[in-house]
Amino acid sequence: MIKFRLGKGEEREILDYSNLTFFRKLASKMRDPKTRFDVKEFVSKGEDYLFNYTNKNVGSVDEKRRKFLKSLIFGIAAAAVVGIIPGVRVLVPPTVTVTTGFPKSLLVDSSGNPIKASSLPVNSPYIIIFEYPMTGEPNFLINLGDSSGKPVEIQPTKVVVPQTGKTYDFPGGVGPNKSIVAYSAICQHLGCTPPYIHFYPPSYVNPRQLTASEPDQLTAAALLAAKEANVPALIHCDCHGSTYDPYHGGAVLTGPTVRPLPSVILEWDSSTDYLYAIGSVGVATYPNGSNGIPSQDPTDDLSSSFGSPVGDKTTVTETENPFSS
Repeated sequence: MIKFRLGKGEEREILDYSNLTFFRKLASKMRDPKTRFDVKEFVSKGEDYLFNYTNKNVGSVDEKRRKFLKSLIFGIAAAAVVGIIPGVRVLVPPTVTVTTGFPKSLLVDSSGNPIKASSLPVNSPYIIIFEYPMTGEPNFLINLGDSSGKPVEIQPTKVVVPQTGKTYDFPGGVGPNKSIVAYSAICQHLGCTPPYIHFYPPSYVNPRQLTASEPDQLTAAALLAAKEANVPALIHCDCHGSTYDPYHGGAVLTGPTVRPLPSVILEWDSSTDYLYAIGSVGVATYPNGSNGIPSQDPTDDLSSSFGSPVGDKTTVTETENPFSS
């Protein structure tokens, strides 16, 4: 049994010899040209392909083995799996290095049909959300456009975290026009969720919203910030006025938030027009520091204490149009 020494004589089991032997044999088969692991099939079919591959090339996958293999996919040991499967890393944009361990989830509608990128309306006022990477963790799905409703290509950019002064790389939009983005729907100030935080299309970023009722009221500071940043639309939280720039990685436009909205990394399959969530980038949503500053590594959100992974599919829902007129 392999153990990890924690100090003061305390040890924790991380891998017994049975699983170690099994893992070595699996890794060997994956590298063998005669039984090479098909990464594309793995990405397409997820754990079912891994189970079938293992059953065929290594041995019967009983319940114990199934749990062990799942831990390789979703747990800390996922880093080892990625390391032994050539090609997996290219699925993650090269500028992002913190996505290891996230599930790859196909975005589907309430009937289980894949969402097609070209079907997403541009600048929709409706709140369109999906859970990722854990159940109960909502994210916005937005097809961004300009003031005339034409899709806008969202460029990769470096996002600043005002709380720490650090930066991270946002990979940009995806889809046929590279205009589709996804951000956490949890305000980074005090955790407000939709409808109090939501996307404001260009037609609603104007002085009329200053006197609108909740949850679609804008502050004067938000309007001014949008004008100065030269962005026609924004994400705004009606709870306390925090404002985010959806065209530039969910960057902070106005406080009181001091953290950008974490971004879900999307992948678009041009052959099917399907969308996948494959990771996250930004500051971890859940605080874990005694100083009140959460980790900059979004993989901290993968802790089982925050829920369970959404799996290989996640449902996109169009909840409501928050604007009264």
